[in-house]
Amino acid sequence: MAKGIMIVDGQRVSFDGEKNVLSVIRKAGIEMPTFCYHSDLSTYGACRMCIVEDERGKIDAACSMEPRDGLVIKTNSMRLLKHRRMILELMLASHDCNCTTCAKSGNCRLQELAQQFGVHRVRFQDTRERAAYDESSPAIFRDPNKCILCGDCVRVCEEMQGMNIIDFASRGSRLQVLPAFDRKIAETKCVSCGQCAAVCPTGAITVKDEIGKAWAAIHDPNKRVVVQIAPAVRVAVGENFGIPAGENVLDKLVTALKLMGVDEVYDTTFSADFTTICEAEEFKQRLATGGPFPMFTSCCPAWVKYLEEENPKYLRNISTCKSPMHMFAAILRDQYASKDAEDGRRTYHIAIMPCTAKKMEAARDEFKHDGMPDVDLVLTTRELVDMIRETGIQLNEVELESPDLPYGMGSGSAIIYGVTGGVAEAVVRHCVPDKSKNALREIEFMGLRGDEPIKEATLHIGDMEIRLAVVNGLVNARELLKKIDAGEAFYHLIEVMTCQNGCVGGAGQPQGFRVTKHARGEGLYSADKAALFKRAERNPVVVRMLEDMGEEKAHKLLHVSYVKD
Repeated sequence: MAKGIMIVDGQRVSFDGEKNVLSVIRKAGIEMPTFCYHSDLSTYGACRMCIVEDERGKIDAACSMEPRDGLVIKTNSMRLLKHRRMILELMLASHDCNCTTCAKSGNCRLQELAQQFGVHRVRFQDTRERAAYDESSPAIFRDPNKCILCGDCVRVCEEMQGMNIIDFASRGSRLQVLPAFDRKIAETKCVSCGQCAAVCPTGAITVKDEIGKAWAAIHDPNKRVVVQIAPAVRVAVGENFGIPAGENVLDKLVTALKLMGVDEVYDTTFSADFTTICEAEEFKQRLATGGPFPMFTSCCPAWVKYLEEENPKYLRNISTCKSPMHMFAAILRDQYASKDAEDGRRTYHIAIMPCTAKKMEAARDEFKHDGMPDVDLVLTTRELVDMIRETGIQLNEVELESPDLPYGMGSGSAIIYGVTGGVAEAVVRHCVPDKSKNALREIEFMGLRGDEPIKEATLHIGDMEIRLAVVNGLVNARELLKKIDAGEAFYHLIEVMTCQNGCVGGAGQPQGFRVTKHARGEGLYSADKAALFKRAERNPVVVRMLEDMGEEKAHKLLHVSYVKD
C-alpha cells in the first residue's frame, strides 16, 4: 500500500493505504461534495463535484485519483468553485425541482449542495419530456424526472445484490436509468430490498410512502391499532432526533406511538423467540434425518424472493418457519379473533420494520387469510420518523414506557436478529446442550459476528461437527451457492441477509454509512447483554403458548412453504 505526504490546500497530510485522494482530503478535515461516490461501491467518477486542481492547473476527480507522495492540490480555488456551481446548475436544469412536495426534501443531496454553493437561480430551460412515475413496486417509488444520473442505484443493485435490475439506457441528452426495455419494476426480478432507494441522493427512488394509511387506521374508532416494532428499529430511529446511532430507544418509541393514538404496542422480539425455537427444532430434526442441507434461514423476504426468481431448486432448503413479523401476525390473528367479535372492532396490525422488502412480504398470498393480509401495513423506520415529526413529538424528551404485555417481552437471542449473524447465533444458543454462561461467551466468539460478506464457523454437538455460514449481500449469497453447486463447500445451516450488516442496514432505516450500521449492531449486542434472559427457550410466555397450542396448531400457525405444488 502506498504511503507518503500530500499537500492539501497548503497543509501536509500523510496517507497510508487510502485508496483515493478524496479519502486523504477528508483526513485533512475537508468534506468534499460528492454525488456518485460511496465507499462501499466501485468508483464511478461521473458527477465531477469532487474535482481538485494540482499545481500545474490540471483538474481531476478526487475519487478516482490515486494518492501520490508529494502531490500538491487545491480543493477550493475560484476555478473549482465556478465549475461546481455550473455542474449544479446544469443538474438542476434537468431536474424536477418540485422540492417542497418531494419525499427527500430536507434530506436531498442536490438540494443540500445547491444551498451550500449558493445556486439560487437556474439560467437554463428544462426541455426534457416528462417521464411517467413507476408505482408498481410494493417497496419503492420511482420518479425518473428527479434522476441526476449519478449511477448509485445501478452500482448498488449490481455490486451488492448482483441483480442488475436497473441500468443506463440511451446516450447523450437521452441518457436514462431504468429497468431493461423500460419495464415497470414489478415486471422485473426485483426482490424489493430497496437499497437503490437507500443510496439515491435525490427523490428519484424513494421508499413507498404509506403513512396516510396508518393515520387513517389510527383515527378510525372501529379499528384497534396494534403495532409491533422490529429489533433493528430501536437502535436507528433516534438518529433523526439527535440521539446517537446504536442507542436503544424502544421505550421512548412506545410512548411516542401511544401519544400518536396507537392502542397497543408490542415487541417483535417476542415472536422472534418463537422463530428461534421452531427453527432450531426443525434444524435438529434435519440433523437427525439427514437433511435436506443446507437449511437456509427464512427471516429475510428479499432472500426468499431471490431464490424464487434465480434458484428455485433451493426453495425446499428454506426453513419452513415464518419470519418473526408473520409469526407475530399469525399469533395476533388467532388470539384476537374472539376479542374482535366481542367488542365489534377490527384489529388493524401495523409492523414497523427496517426493511422495504417486508412490504412485499406482507402482500404475499401465503400470508393472507379470507382475502385479508395478516399484516395490514408495514411502515419503515423512515416512515415512522416522518410520522413522529408530523405530530411534533420530541422523541429525545418523552418519558419511557415499556411495550405492552404479554407480547412485549423477548430474549437477548431475539434482539440480535437485527444484525448479521444474529439468527444463526440464536439457533446455536438453543441447540447447544451446554447452557452455561461460559458456553454463551464461547458462542459469541465462534465467528458468527462481524460484517464480513461471508463468515464460516464450526460447532460440535455431541459427536457431530456442524458447519455454519453467515452471508450478507445477495451477490455474496450467489457466490456461495455456486461453490455449493460445484461441490466445493458444504454447510448444515446458512443464514442469509440481503442487506449489508443485516437488518440494521436495511433500506428502510435512516441513511447511514458502514460506521453507523456498525454502531447500530453494537447497540443490539449491548441490549442482548442487558436482557433478562439470553435464550429463546427461557421466555416463559412463549414456552407456555407453544405448550397450549400443541404441535398441530403450532405448525399451522407458525410455518409456511414456498415450494409450489
